[in-house]
Amino acid sequence: MKIVVNMSSMQKVGVVLHLAKSGRLIVKSSVTVIKVGTILYDIKGKRVAKVAEVFGPIKEPYLSCIPLTDRVKKLEGQEVYTKPRE
Repeated sequence: MKIVVNMSSMQKVGVVLHLAKSGRLIVKSSVTVIKVGTILYDIKGKRVAKVAEVFGPIKEPYLSCIPLTDRVKKLEGQEVYTKPRE
């Protein structure tokens, strides 16, 4: 079975930098406005994290995210996205 993802409906949020000692994923955000609780998806459209905290400079914030998958090491360096509400 092939999964087809409509990338035009997804917005890039940023890039996963690393897994912190706290167990959270740290994402370098490319957007300036994002809400705590937002679900982040990988390129395949799978849920990978939930935004728990936004910190750092306003123009280029960082996101501390709770992983929703066991494959967190594979996410390092990968882009993450949001989907519009359905």
